[in-house]
Amino acid sequence: MDMLDQLRAFVATAQTGSFTAAAEQLGVSNRLTSKYVGELETQLGVRLFQRTTRRVGMTPAGEDLLARAPALLDELDDLLGDVSEGSRGFSGVIRVSAPVTFGEAYIAPMLGRFAMQHPNLTFDMRLSDHYVDLASEGIDVAFRLGATDMLSIKIRKLGMIHSVIAASPAYLAKFGPPESIAALSDHACIVDTNRRNA
Repeated sequence: MDMLDQLRAFVATAQTGSFTAAAEQLGVSNRLTSKYVGELETQLGVRLFQRTTRRVGMTPAGEDLLARAPALLDELDDLLGDVSEGSRGFSGVIRVSAPVTFGEAYIAPMLGRFAMQHPNLTFDMRLSDHYVDLASEGIDVAFRLGATDMLSIKIRKLGMIHSVIAASPAYLAKFGPPESIAALSDHACIVDTNRRNA
């Protein structure tokens, strides 16, 4: 992990403008910060800083490295955090909203399988055929049918549900078949209010 320590020391020094301030930020000694930067310069074969008695200034090579190193360190921290979290498993309460029939048929079994892999998780399932307001109800994840007009939430399409229009022979004999989708508004229909227009 020496290269990581060296990069962290370099970034902290470049961002603060001194080894002393960088050392305070990293929680290590001034001498160790300077040592890490010196080792990095030796390994790369270039000077990253122009040192004076009062301040350090970056060389062109240092500026190039600073343009990319913070993002690299952030990505590595995220990766290590994900791996660590994955090995521990997830924990806490997840509030899930879904329509009643869809939730019972599909979501409950899926969450049951997921819970077996993560025993420290608790699911608070809220099955309702009302279009629940996620923010006011404190919902973490909602399963919905059709499109949504909410722009403030992250949406991911999970699959397709195909619907058919059905009518009894007696109804069609009495009222006739609709000639188009628009003509359905003139007929007596049972509509799933959870299904938004796609």
